[in-house]
Amino acid sequence: MTPHRKKSMTRFGTACGALAAAFVISGCSVFAPTPIPRGSLVEADDYNQLTPGTSTRADAVDLLGSPTTKGAFDDNTWIYISMTTYMKPMDFPGIDKQQLVVLKFDNAGMLQSLRTLNRKDSRPVSMISKVTPTPGTSINILQQILGNVGRYNPMQNMMGGANGMGGGGSGMMGGNNGPGHFGAGNTL
Repeated sequence: MTPHRKKSMTRFGTACGALAAAFVISGCSVFAPTPIPRGSLVEADDYNQLTPGTSTRADAVDLLGSPTTKGAFDDNTWIYISMTTYMKPMDFPGIDKQQLVVLKFDNAGMLQSLRTLNRKDSRPVSMISKVTPTPGTSINILQQILGNVGRYNPMQNMMGGANGMGGGGSGMMGGNNGPGHFGAGNTL
């Protein structure tokens, strides 16, 4: 091997090593989940400018924008919800950061209180696996077999259905679409 070729191979190896090292170092950020901001992106610098007793609804809208939601029974409670999530493979998104800013106004529109809540203030809620009983939905095998008898009517569209020739949706026998009236009723 010539010295020139040996020198170029060494340079190539050094370049590949440097490229691999850069790839490994940057790989930490390449494979890290991308944060996804959701909701009202409210910053502490913005809501700290609001002072109870002197700020108004107009000041809040100027600084924070319109609220994410208002209180269910009180329009004087404004709630700004923001969170940062990241995608998890084959799972629900993970929550990285979560924040609520709750503003309470009096009837004149003056700010009475300002509260901030974060993820530590939340309470986990789990779903209950019980089934709510619904009376009247139990059907027997005969009703399952014969349940659709009488529902199909090939003349339905021609007898004044929504797209039929009769117009108005009144059908041949007026507005009665029950069983035996040229309609789509169940015979059971």
